[in-house]
Amino acid sequence: MSVSVNQQGVLAGKVAVITGASRGIGDALARRYAMEGAKVVVSARTVGEGDHYLPGSINQTVADIKAAGGEAFAVKADLANAEDRQGLVDAAMSVYGAIDILVNNAAITYFIPVADFPEKRFQLMMEVQVWAPFELAQLVLPGMKERGSGWILNVSSHAALHPETSVPGRGGTVYGMCKAALERFTTGLAQEVFEDGIGVNVISPGLVATPGVMHHKLINETNEDRVTPVEHMAEACLRLCYGEAQELTGRIDYADAVMDEFSLSARTLI
Repeated sequence: MSVSVNQQGVLAGKVAVITGASRGIGDALARRYAMEGAKVVVSARTVGEGDHYLPGSINQTVADIKAAGGEAFAVKADLANAEDRQGLVDAAMSVYGAIDILVNNAAITYFIPVADFPEKRFQLMMEVQVWAPFELAQLVLPGMKERGSGWILNVSSHAALHPETSVPGRGGTVYGMCKAALERFTTGLAQEVFEDGIGVNVISPGLVATPGVMHHKLINETNEDRVTPVEHMAEACLRLCYGEAQELTGRIDYADAVMDEFSLSARTLI
């Protein structure tokens, strides 16, 4: 079944920047937003197929969106690099103009116990998953404030929740720290820009069988019955980026809860 782009959809004419969009959740969000008429800036480090050991690339995501009649543009960016963060925003504005939606989805993760965690990897995870979303928000906020509208969506994880200490861990402490910090940043920023008409939310996908999740072997016989289709996350993330910002901001949400609350149905993606 062919999937069409609705140029008069709920994101018609909006410019959306999505990080970590070469595969997995970011790729799905780029496709879903484009289906609703958004001009999507697709960003990641993996430009072409074969550039990474996992499948997916921003060039492929853009090609598929364009083939379906949507608008998309690829920007290579390593979010651990300050120049790339600025370059991403500059490129997006140069090609499409004002940025209406920022989705901070990019992540780099190492599962290592605290006792053995190297400082270099700790700093890299904090840079990509905490500081990069913070700085990208700083870069897009002036334009959003000037227009009196905008949306920032941060992608978190259930890892932000406090673990059961009696259950053996597998080195996810630093990852959980990053996501917990991202959630507190979200609600704080939502408070700061409430009067500016800017919605700021954070959402966790649940367990989605993305290439990264499969690589880290995060799905096993104990949780395989809880795996959620990536299309559900795409639909929930779309819903948190349109409407009346002051009525839909400062939320720490979960994809399944958003699907239920708004009676959403998953759509086939481009």
